Amino acid sequence: MRLWAAAHAVDDLYQGLIPATVPYFVLDRHYSYLAASGLTLAATLGSSLPQPFIGVAVDRFRLGGLAGIGVAVAGLGAGLSGLAGPYFLVWLLILISGAGVAMFHPAAGKSAREAAGESASAMSMFAAGGSVGFFLAPVLATPALSALGVGATALFIPPALLAGYALLRSHARHAAAARAKTEAEAASAAPPVAVTPAGPDQWRPFAALTGIEVVRSIAFFGVNTFIELYWLRSLHASRALAGTALACFLVGGVAGTLIGGRIADRIGTIRTVRLGSLLGLPALVALRLCPGAVAPLIFAVLAGLVLNIPFAVLVKLGQDYLPARPGTAAGVTLGLGVSVGGLASPILGAVAESHGPRGVFTVLCAVPIAATLLAFLLTAPEKYKVAGSATE
Repeated sequence: MRLWAAAHAVDDLYQGLIPATVPYFVLDRHYSYLAASGLTLAATLGSSLPQPFIGVAVDRFRLGGLAGIGVAVAGLGAGLSGLAGPYFLVWLLILISGAGVAMFHPAAGKSAREAAGESASAMSMFAAGGSVGFFLAPVLATPALSALGVGATALFIPPALLAGYALLRSHARHAAAARAKTEAEAASAAPPVAVTPAGPDQWRPFAALTGIEVVRSIAFFGVNTFIELYWLRSLHASRALAGTALACFLVGGVAGTLIGGRIADRIGTIRTVRLGSLLGLPALVALRLCPGAVAPLIFAVLAGLVLNIPFAVLVKLGQDYLPARPGTAAGVTLGLGVSVGGLASPILGAVAESHGPRGVFTVLCAVPIAATLLAFLLTAPEKYKVAGSATE
């Protein structure tokens, strides 16, 4: 799980790297705001739309090595984008980087679940790796790009290549061990043990779960995108304090992901999803209404925490709903559901144009209500109904 968590951090570093580099493309290349938003759209399209289809391919053809290839492609695309000249080439490289992210998540989610078993805490370690990557992206990119310009994106290529190599090597070792086991069973004439899914695929609750992931993603991307502007324009804070607010939100997200897994192991996955959805409303309302520029930092941490409590739990629960398609489930919950929130950014941008960042946070306060309603449509996976475990 440590390897998968570290690889997830490296992979999602490149998801966070693109928004962090956009301002420098505007400054160094004199891109318009429309052109800059096109780069964000390229990353979102590349990472969100292909993931369900890649998940199907991972389940059907057992493409375990795809995770290593994906993280390498994500890093190469993002790293080379700052060195490219024409806008179209930059846009294409960022699209390719997003496609690499899409390649990583289904295969990694499936393999991480196999390593985690039924432990939500272990799965939360893997999911938290992604939150760490999002947090590290602006922390590492801002000083590098400020000092060296947008071409400094090339400095972020080596981690992707190292992570890709480590994953491909690990996959090769596991594949060799599996072949040796098969050959030993054949030599001893022992009948192979059939591994069957633990229950039927349940598409209706999986659809509700996907809806929860999408609205959670809209809230996360909305806060992540506009929190600095909210501190600058609405709370009239300094740039340093605005950056601190973003860091507080992202650190809260890492903590929430880890805490959510531990809560789920104690009270069950569905109750944990409902708890996180219910707490999202007061956390965002408090963030929106708290006066001053320093006191709201507390609620920035709490908002990040409660929005991410269901994160790892949704990934695990999605695979429980589709036990025969763990790669597909990971591609939707871990991939599509997470990144599709970026597609709502233009809508929130239009709200900001009319009502400012404060208006965006007012709209975001309504998002947890939809998540809560969808959470009460979730039902226990069939295998737990039979076994009688504490899913509820």
